[in-house]
Amino acid sequence: EEPKKISDALKDPSWVEAMQEELLQFKIQNVWTLVNCPEGEEGIDNEEVFAPVVRIEAIRLFLAYASFMGFTVYQMDVKSAFLYGTINKEVYVMQPLGFQDPEFPAKVNKVEKAMYELHQDPRAWYGTLSKYLLTNGFQRGTIDQTLFIRRHRGDFILIQVYVDDIIFGSSNSQLCREFEALMHEKFQMSAMDVRPANTPMDKENQWGKDGTGKDVDIHLYRSMIGSLMYLTASRPDIMFAVCACARHQVTPKECHLHAVKRIFRYLKVHPKLGLWYPKESPFDLVAYSNSDYGGATQDRKSTTGGCQFLGRRLISWKCKKQTIMVTSTTEAEYVAATSGCGQVLRIQN
Repeated sequence: EEPKKISDALKDPSWVEAMQEELLQFKIQNVWTLVNCPEGEEGIDNEEVFAPVVRIEAIRLFLAYASFMGFTVYQMDVKSAFLYGTINKEVYVMQPLGFQDPEFPAKVNKVEKAMYELHQDPRAWYGTLSKYLLTNGFQRGTIDQTLFIRRHRGDFILIQVYVDDIIFGSSNSQLCREFEALMHEKFQMSAMDVRPANTPMDKENQWGKDGTGKDVDIHLYRSMIGSLMYLTASRPDIMFAVCACARHQVTPKECHLHAVKRIFRYLKVHPKLGLWYPKESPFDLVAYSNSDYGGATQDRKSTTGGCQFLGRRLISWKCKKQTIMVTSTTEAEYVAATSGCGQVLRIQN
C-alpha cells in the first residue's frame, strides 16, 4: 500500500531510495542550486503554460498509416524528460523534507531548469525537444504540432510525440537507427527494443530462478491481467499462461510481473494468430480433455485443460486448476474428462 503522508514515505526504504535516485538526476541535470532565501512574496504567476498534446485519434492515424506503408514502429521514452526543459522566470523551492543539506538547512533551491510539479514543465520540455528536432532537419506538422517528419533521398521518418513518450517509424530502417542515435546524444533514453518470446511461458521454470522477488504495483498487475483475460476470448494459446499468472493477483511479486511481460512479448512475436472458421469444414462436435498432475507449485493441485470443436472450428476451451487434491495421474485425467463431458452436454443442449 502506498504511503499517504511524507512521514510515512520517509520510513519506507524503497521510497527513500526512489527519492535519492530522483535527486541524483536533479544533480546530474543541474536542475537547481542552493541559495539564500530571497525577499519577496510567496507564490508565482504562471503564464504561457500550454504545451501541445497529441490526440488519441492522431496516434491511431499514425499507426494506421504505418501499417498501410509497412513501417516497423518503435517506441522510446525520455528518462526524467521535464528536467531537460528550461524556464524563464526565477523560481525558488524549499529543500525536500527529509533531504535537507545538513550544513545549510535554512537555504532554498533556486530552480534553473524545469522540474516536476511546475506548471511550466510540459511547455518547457516540448520547447526543448522541438527545438532539437528542428535544428536536426525535422519539419513540424502544421495542424498536429506533435508530429515531426524528416525526408531523405526518397525515404522519410515520422515522429509522434506524447509528452515524454515517442513513437516513430520509417520506410527505411536506417533512418530509425539514426534517430535513435540522435536522441541518445542529448537525452537519456529507455531501451526501445522488446526481447521476443516464442512461448507464452517458460515451461521449465515458470517464475524464474528465485520464484519470489519484491512486491510490485498491484493495480498495474491487475490491469495487465485484465487486458490479457479479455484477449483470451480469441487467443486460446495464451490461456494457460494467463490463468497461471491470474492466481497471483492478491500479492504479485516481481517474478509474476516478469511472467506477464513474457506473455506480451510472445504476443508481439505472434500478433496475427486467432480463430479460423472455414466454411467447408463439417459440423461434427469433437471434444478433447487433458490434465497435468500436481503442476501448481503452491498447493500441488492439478490443472484441467480441454477444448471443443465443431468440425475444425474451435468454439470453446478451458484451462482451470482443479478444486480437489488428486492422488494419481489417472484421477486427474478423470476429473478433466468429467469437466469436458459437462461442457459437451451444454453445447449439445
